[in-house]
Amino acid sequence: MNVKKIFALFLIAAGVLLAGSCAAVLAFSNLNKPVTENGNSLSAGSSGGVLFTVESGSSVKEITADLENTRLIRSGLFAHFYSRFFNLSLKAGTYMLSPSASTAEILRTISEGDIAVFKITVPEGLTLSKTAGLFSEAGIRAEDFIRAAKDRTLLSEFNIPASSAEGYLFPDTYFVSYGTSSERAVRMMVSTFFEKAAALEGFPGRGEDLHDKVILASIVEREYRVKEEAPLIAGVFVNRLKINMGLQSCATIEYIITEIMGREHPERLTAQDIAVENDYNTYLWAGLPPGPISNPGLTALQAAFSPAKTKYFYFRLNDNSSGTHTFTVSLDDHIEAGREIYLKQAAGGK
Repeated sequence: MNVKKIFALFLIAAGVLLAGSCAAVLAFSNLNKPVTENGNSLSAGSSGGVLFTVESGSSVKEITADLENTRLIRSGLFAHFYSRFFNLSLKAGTYMLSPSASTAEILRTISEGDIAVFKITVPEGLTLSKTAGLFSEAGIRAEDFIRAAKDRTLLSEFNIPASSAEGYLFPDTYFVSYGTSSERAVRMMVSTFFEKAAALEGFPGRGEDLHDKVILASIVEREYRVKEEAPLIAGVFVNRLKINMGLQSCATIEYIITEIMGREHPERLTAQDIAVENDYNTYLWAGLPPGPISNPGLTALQAAFSPAKTKYFYFRLNDNSSGTHTFTVSLDDHIEAGREIYLKQAAGGK
């Protein structure tokens, strides 16, 4: 065979190899592409995040097949090959995956154990049931959360003299892994409560004294709107407690209606509402109600720990937009303040 023929055969072989390499690179690129490209989804879902669970003990083949069936990747076979070639260990857990990510990115997420974490922001003043509802997106059922908050072992551990941890579920921002147990979520919130509360001036320590303060704080939380007035409102309630006068808090009536009776939050309380016979009705009975009516934040807790020392026994809202109140000593002054506020509003606020 002459040199020209040998050279020609070499060029043909090189061309075949190059074409094969290009085809392999092209195939790799196509199979590695996200299921969703340029906003045009190739799946039934959207380009948003999808929760995907890798069960403990699942094989790489099973996991990659599930990823394809869930329409998160284009090819389970390719993903299986990729995982084996790069020696990836796919870890059990629940992940937030996106069809906008490449197969390689998805497999790396699972191999690094980067499980789904949810940011749960709990505002001040929520009840136990409403707090429980916020954790559903992290896979915690509300009924399980409430059950954990009523666990006697947990309550005893934290020396909470009550039938539930309502009042001790500290309002804050929490980062919760998907599938976290309800017991762990409640424990996290209660632990945060004691950590924060213990740093406040006048913290009474754990037990009955603290529980009374938490009940008071839970009412203050639902009554105050301006931070500076919280100690004044707490002071009014303390003055009433000293003379065995009813706290007469509308917030406790709202708690009865929404949490105990299971009705919608009323736009306005009626005489019938205020007359409802229930241990939480602070219009009918003097003293603190049986338990907290909300989960108070730092402002309300500090106000309850260190209430303002005043002669006030009454307060009423005088400006709905600013949330400020008028504080008075006597019932006559309280009634007069109401008349003045009404006349001011009737005159257009001038």
